[in-house]
Amino acid sequence: MGEWKRHRILMVSDFFYPNFGGVENHIYYLSQCLLKLGHKVVVMTHAYNNRSGVRYMTGGLKVYYVPWKPFLMQNTFPTFYGTLPIVRTILIREKISLVHGHQAFSTLCHEALMHARTMGYKVVFTDHSLYGFADAGSIHMNKVLQFTLAEVSQAICVSHTSKENTVLRSGLPPEKVFVIPNAVDTAMFKPAPERLSSHEIVIVVISRLVYRKGADLLVEVIPEVCRLYPNVRFIVGGDGPKRVRLEEMREKHSLQDRVEMLGAVQHSQVRSVLITGHIFLNSSLTEAFCIAILEAASCGLLTVSTRVGGVPEVLPDDMIVLAKPDPSDMVQAIKKAISILPKIDPQEMHNRMKELYNWHDVAKRTEIVYDRALKCSNQNLLQRLSRYLSCGAWAGKLFCLVMIIDFLLWHLLQLWKRILKKCPISFYPMIKMKGSRRTMRTKA
Repeated sequence: MGEWKRHRILMVSDFFYPNFGGVENHIYYLSQCLLKLGHKVVVMTHAYNNRSGVRYMTGGLKVYYVPWKPFLMQNTFPTFYGTLPIVRTILIREKISLVHGHQAFSTLCHEALMHARTMGYKVVFTDHSLYGFADAGSIHMNKVLQFTLAEVSQAICVSHTSKENTVLRSGLPPEKVFVIPNAVDTAMFKPAPERLSSHEIVIVVISRLVYRKGADLLVEVIPEVCRLYPNVRFIVGGDGPKRVRLEEMREKHSLQDRVEMLGAVQHSQVRSVLITGHIFLNSSLTEAFCIAILEAASCGLLTVSTRVGGVPEVLPDDMIVLAKPDPSDMVQAIKKAISILPKIDPQEMHNRMKELYNWHDVAKRTEIVYDRALKCSNQNLLQRLSRYLSCGAWAGKLFCLVMIIDFLLWHLLQLWKRILKKCPISFYPMIKMKGSRRTMRTKA
């Protein structure tokens, strides 16, 4: 690859390792493949417990764990301008050419994209979730997304359903939004060496036990399936506020010996759980894509899933049984899956997944989006403000004010850095000495 084609990319999101999930895995695997293609990739996220500062991961992936603590659901507290100095420092120090933000719910992502556009950088955004239009939370989130994506160079969605949702929510021109699906590491998710016995059918559930993931549906589906099939056993991996309901269901129906609760499962242990089962059950109420389905199919499991969001786009019809997000319909889907289970060949399913989904293919398609983003023309402040004004009668004016303040703060920061550079050399030792004294007092 020629030097002119190489990009220096900053990935930004509140969601990253050591946390595990679809967004976290997407950023990690995409970054690794982009590094192999010859690009420079840096990740910026918030601190996780004692994990703060700069860390290096496999392949030389550099990660900035900025000293911001999570405020709600692994998201940092919105500061608007508090992240400007550190974002500016990272962009300049790493000589970044393009900023790639992930997940609409990430506060750090929104702020970093805003500062990057103020500083004249090209930005790309990937949306990983679906949001509604009626409830108060979705209405506010959609307005924030409309503000963030007002100047985005290009956008990526993980499914066609997700693209329609994002275009409607943000007002982005459809030609600016590309569909690039998630993928799965088939080298990591392999079927069991030996085919499992069919005398006992094991149904695996690995999910966050929250309302959005359909944990309430599981409470009604599991007892009915156990009543219909005495040889069926469930393994439930995951944790969350809805775990209490599942525990209560297990006690109420005396299913302690047929429903195994594993609690939170590390991503490195997911495969060892999957290969103990025959069927993977996904009960989500909303999904843009669902990487968990890919991981299960790569391990040779037949999938039963709710027909929501982008799930119908994920697997061919002979590898998945779809159902409405309704307990009775899900029970019927499980019955159908059990009947066709003898026809399923785990190794053949794994080989098909190798051809269907590949992270290197995702990286190459993302590379094309980066090339298009970098070709977008630069705009001055007045041209940019006109785009924000179109976001609404009142919201548009508020967005313009936010961006004007950000622009002024950036120039003040630039001026301050120039002043520091022109300071006498003797000024710096004085600062260091003062800092070292403070350190000594603290230790004492």
